[in-house]
Amino acid sequence: MVIRTRIRAILNQLALFLGTAAAIAYFSYQAFNGDHGIQAQHQFDKQRQDLTNELAQLQDEHQALERRVNLLKARTIDPDMLEEKSRELLGLVDPNDVVVLLGK
Repeated sequence: MVIRTRIRAILNQLALFLGTAAAIAYFSYQAFNGDHGIQAQHQFDKQRQDLTNELAQLQDEHQALERRVNLLKARTIDPDMLEEKSRELLGLVDPNDVVVLLGK
């Protein structure tokens, strides 16, 4: 009887120890690799930095396009010059225009 009680006490302590070790291992793993763990935080920071860089690039591109649009506004450019350049770039003519082809 005394031996069974002693074995049962040892097994209870061993089970408690193993349960505690398993819980510590589980929470340690989750703290490092879980959805809100250390690696997830590093990935989030990298993604945030990438998106910040992309935002800065898009803002620069937007400002460049704004400058180009401002150059094409009627109050800053001669409408006749704009029409001439657009026809030249697009290769289009007005139906009322007379087209003279010159040989090269």
